[in-house]
Formats: sequence, structure tokens, C-alpha cells
Amino acid sequence: MEVARTVEDVFSDFKGRRAGLIKALTDDVEEFMKQCDSAKGNLCLYGFPTENWEVNSPAVKVPPELPEPTLGINFARDGMPEKDWWSLVALHSDAWLFAVAVYLAGKFELDKNQRKSLLIMINELPTIFEVVNEQKTPGKKKSSVSNHSSTKSKPNSKGKSPRYRLPGSVGDVGSSGHEYDRNMKCPFYIGCKSMSLK
Repeated sequence: MEVARTVEDVFSDFKGRRAGLIKALTDDVEEFMKQCDSAKGNLCLYGFPTENWEVNSPAVKVPPELPEPTLGINFARDGMPEKDWWSLVALHSDAWLFAVAVYLAGKFELDKNQRKSLLIMINELPTIFEVVNEQKTPGKKKSSVSNHSSTKSKPNSKGKSPRYRLPGSVGDVGSSGHEYDRNMKCPFYIGCKSMSLK
């Protein structure tokens, strides 16, 4: 029988993997670029709880033990502007980290309040996307892997900025700046203009 795990265990796993991914996309840029060779086939960027990272082929085991990161990051590199590629890899890394955290929360049978606590803890950290874009913007000082974000985004009703939220959930803000609600007063979709449905 597996030992019961806590919210802190899942969060520690999340932070370790996150630190490894940030290291790959900031401090170890040259090595990361070298490993993302498009001649090597489909590759994924993995972060580990030990704060290490690797670029490797996906697991052969089906289904894999953990959710897999985005496949083929090395192919997109040559077909788009570099800044866009870094942003894309960072976004997919954020999505993968969240998927792993949700998977572990389910595996360890965390209850509703524990999952809510985990999400709050995760939202206190800047996303990988925020960290990478801050460092790739000219004139910005390189920041360390911290637990605080200097990036400002639209706060929700409690004053917190929801960084990880499923699209289509109540309170989600689309690119128009309008909140989505289930009554379809402003449907969420990318690039929507300020509009009202009658």
C-alpha cells in the first residue's frame, strides 16, 4: 500500500519541476538549444522534482506513469521567431506542470479543500511564461527563480491573480478583458471584441 501524500508533497514536486524547467529556459539556454536538435525526432522538455531538466523522447510505456509534456518542441524552433518559440515552450511547460500536479493530487486522493489549497499555493508563484518573458525582454533585469511575481495581471474579486484556471470557467478573462460567464453576456474566445449578445 502506498504511503499517503500531502498537499505539501505535491507542491514540493511542482516547485522542483518548475525550478528545473526555468533553469533550462533561462540559465542553461545554450545547452537546451543544443539538445533541441530537429534531427533527433520528437523531443519533450522534462522537469524533475530534483530541480533538474532534460530534453528527451517521450516514454515508451503506455499509458505513461505521469502526463507527458508537449511533443516535438524541437521542430517548432526552426519555424518561428525565437521569442515566440521561447514563449510557446514556456506556456507548454506551465500546462505540463499543472497536469502533473492535478494527476498527483488525484493519485494521492487529495480532497476538495486540499486541491484548493494546492491551487492557491501554485498561484502564488509566477508562471514559467512570466519568468521567461521577463528575462527575454530587452532592458529587464534577470530575476532568480523566486516565489514572488513582479508581473501584474488583472486581479479577481479577492485581489489575487488567477494564473492557472481552466478556460471557460466563470471569471476567466478573455483577450477582450471581459469576464466569461455562463449566461453568455461575453463569450470567451481569443480576440473577441467588446460585444453584447441580444
